[in-house]
Order: sequence, then C-alpha cells, then structure tokens
Amino acid sequence: VQLQAFGGGLVQAGGYLRLSCAASGGTFSSYGWFRQAPGKEREFVAAISRGSGSTDYRDSVKGRFTISRDNAKNTVYLQMNSLKPEDTAVYYCAVKRLLAVMYDYWGQGTQVTVSS
Repeated sequence: VQLQAFGGGLVQAGGYLRLSCAASGGTFSSYGWFRQAPGKEREFVAAISRGSGSTDYRDSVKGRFTISRDNAKNTVYLQMNSLKPEDTAVYYCAVKRLLAVMYDYWGQGTQVTVSS
C-alpha cells in the first residue's frame, strides 16, 4: 500500500488550502486525515467512509474543513478553509483496509503552516 499526500504550504490566517492523498495497492474501507504539531501528539482531524461517504471531524475543525473522496481515483481530499495559526502541523493521510480495526497505512505527511 502506498499513500502520497500533496497540497501543504504556507498560508495566512483566514486563508485556505486543499490537501489530497492518493492511495494504491489495496482495498480500503475508510480514509482519514491526522495532524501533528511540534511537541504535540498526533491527533485525528477527519475521516470518511469509502462506501457510505459518512464523515467525522474533530470539533475544532467542524464547519471549516471538509473531507471528501473520489473512489474511482482512490483519492481523499481535505478542504481547509478559515485556517488558523493553531492548524499549523504536519498533516498525514491514512487508510484503513477492509476488515482492519485501525488505520494501518500512513502517508509521508505534508506541512501546513498558517501565519498570523
């Protein structure tokens, strides 16, 4: 399984970025985005079911971030609007293979920096 994440960068507070992550080499049940800020634990950001499209978000990004997927391309997206300095982190995509309980494959991470 390979995951390639794209779309990170530097943006001013209030701006937006769109992350994408292409997955290959497996059959997946769900996609997720996580992030890790310097000196902090990795945290869940958003997830989407590959089949039903049901989504889940951490509270601090609800209403600002939108996760979506393109099953034909095995690609997941994270549209991030109204970005805040506290969103600064390395963002990782992850996939859960069929029948897996936890996310078992991770991308390499892409840096998102939000300046105030």
